[in-house]
Amino acid sequence: MDNRSEVREFLVSRRGKVTPEQAGLATHGGKRRVPGLRRGEVAELAGVSVEYYTQLERGSLRGVSESVLDAVARALQLDEAERAHLFDLARAANAGGAVRRRPAARRVRPGIQQILDGQLSPAWVSNGHGDIVASNRLGRALLSPLFDDPARPVSHARFRFLNPRAVDFYRDWDGTARDIVAVLRAQAGKNPYDKALTGLIGELCTRSEEFRTLWAAHDVRLHRSGIKRLHHPVVGDVDLSYEGLELPSDPGLMLFIFTAEPGSSSQQALDLLASWAATLAQQEAAALAQQEQDEQEQRQS
Repeated sequence: MDNRSEVREFLVSRRGKVTPEQAGLATHGGKRRVPGLRRGEVAELAGVSVEYYTQLERGSLRGVSESVLDAVARALQLDEAERAHLFDLARAANAGGAVRRRPAARRVRPGIQQILDGQLSPAWVSNGHGDIVASNRLGRALLSPLFDDPARPVSHARFRFLNPRAVDFYRDWDGTARDIVAVLRAQAGKNPYDKALTGLIGELCTRSEEFRTLWAAHDVRLHRSGIKRLHHPVVGDVDLSYEGLELPSDPGLMLFIFTAEPGSSSQQALDLLASWAATLAQQEAAALAQQEQDEQEQRQS
């Protein structure tokens, strides 16, 4: 992606979200020609010259000190995710395309899979693209509509924006879309040379007008905790709290664990889902055993 364009559009979009009143600036009446703050007002709040801030907003972050980035972040009232994104864009500008990070992981170590299998609630591991890299049985059952999609890798982003079944699965339809796009935007700032990520974003922009519109907003967020509101085709509505845990030994991967309020209808739905998943597993094991027996008999005949 074009780093200068990313920087320019991000800073302009954030400047447009802060009003003079929010920034504590005096206004003198009259109609303002731009939404939010003017460049000069941001420069004043950040303690830099208008000319210098103008250069920043034109996309030039190369060589900018952390103190200036901090000052700009404060002036624009950036939250934690937005501040991190600004610093990621600055690192990419200073790298000048020379640094290439490892591509997003597609599998987990056996020890991580053991942790997943030891959970009594739905759990899975995702990479920065929103792909499901690994899951336990209950997590796979909860996400069965995604796993039923023949496209691989299993992807929250592709399912939400490209699969018609998604509209019945995600009860928080608009919020889910905003979250997915904001996480992908943050990941793109952190790793702008990831070809697979660039390809995913290009595909979604081409095939989904909704995604294209949300992408243009330049919103970013961290994906650490929250509530998932889903409608499962077998057990109905479920409301689940989740926590996302980074895996330090596996950069780019996060472990997500989902829980329901004890005694709630969502917990009852999870219990039913676990029973359904166990039945499916038994049926699959029996079918596999029968297939192996049939093949052995054919070899012997």
